[in-house]
Amino acid sequence: MTENKIDRKKELSAQQCEEFLRTLKARFDKNVKLHQGIQWELVQAKLEANMEKLWSLNEMEITGGEPDVIGYKEDTNEYMFVDCSSESPKNRRSLCYDREALESRKEHKPENSAIDMANAMGIEILTEDQYRELQKLGSFDTKTSSWVKTPAYIRELGGAVFCDRRYDTVFLYHNGADSYYGVRGFRGLLKV
Repeated sequence: MTENKIDRKKELSAQQCEEFLRTLKARFDKNVKLHQGIQWELVQAKLEANMEKLWSLNEMEITGGEPDVIGYKEDTNEYMFVDCSSESPKNRRSLCYDREALESRKEHKPENSAIDMANAMGIEILTEDQYRELQKLGSFDTKTSSWVKTPAYIRELGGAVFCDRRYDTVFLYHNGADSYYGVRGFRGLLKV
């Protein structure tokens, strides 16, 4: 199995759950500025009540995303987890944008697409607005870039969009959806 493919059983053992919850709590405690006013005990209770979401978070973790809580939506009672690794998650790079783009390549196909991988992991790819909100919490993707959800009208014309941070500014760029680069991946969002 390659690292870009997600085909494992969607559950964690009791030991894996316990260890991963410790990892998440340690990161939560270390990065208090990301989630001021949010109590870990409430987050943990939601995770323990939804093991499939915990599995998805673990997928974010093992692909290099370093997921952490960045907010809470009171109207839906959901905590927002986002990949908070300083650069685009290492094991989610060299991906074209979606299945259509992957299938359109005649030669040198990447192993997967960002949208397919996100779907397999049970997460959403960040929108441009969500990406910009994340960048308000720190400096991310200063050496890499991340695909973001592409508006349908751009995708219909064969394009896709991605973001990065350079010169202390967040930029939005375009590329053919079938392109892929070793420094471009994607960041995910999981609502729990």
